[in-house]
Amino acid sequence: MRYQFITIEGNIGAGKTTLAQLLSRHFKARLILEEFADNPFLPKFYEQPEQYAFPVELFFMAERFKQLKELLQQQDLFQQTTISDYLFTKCLLFAKVTLPPDEFRLYQRLFDIIHQQLIQPDLLVYLHAPVDRLQANIKTRNRSYEQSISDDYLERIQETYTQYLKQQSLRTLFVDVTSADFLNNDSHLQTLIDALDKDYTEGIHYIHLT
Repeated sequence: MRYQFITIEGNIGAGKTTLAQLLSRHFKARLILEEFADNPFLPKFYEQPEQYAFPVELFFMAERFKQLKELLQQQDLFQQTTISDYLFTKCLLFAKVTLPPDEFRLYQRLFDIIHQQLIQPDLLVYLHAPVDRLQANIKTRNRSYEQSISDDYLERIQETYTQYLKQQSLRTLFVDVTSADFLNNDSHLQTLIDALDKDYTEGIHYIHLT
């Protein structure tokens, strides 16, 4: 495997966890999955976003940092590759959308202090889908607290990711998953597996699934 640390990212409902699990199984890689269900503020945030935005984002940041710090420090001789279904920087991207300016400035100061203690992935795989596809996926997985997520919120998250990808220098595979079915279409998964066997320069590289 060319890359030791691969991160899967994308908007809510893009299919990050499913793809991370499939790739981890294929490459016999160590898998890091975000423990979003443990966030006690998340259901409250979707009901009252203005009141619970700061605690929900702070909890996510603390838990993601703890998880990545512990797992990435461990040496596993039998699993040389690690695949994660989230990028730590997503803390800042979501906070930028959900928090008012004064709270975001405070949040960013905390983020900057701890972010430098983590390693960056060797390769970022970003899954892009239109909002209607995201909403369909959200309804299918049927998490009760997600059913009220608005199109506007997903569009703002999407735009924030897009701006970030244009500014950062990570090796990034931008994958249009509008029509992707990694679980049931072997060719879609194989296309991505083949893409992971190539060398990439820094910046964005586009992968098309047919």
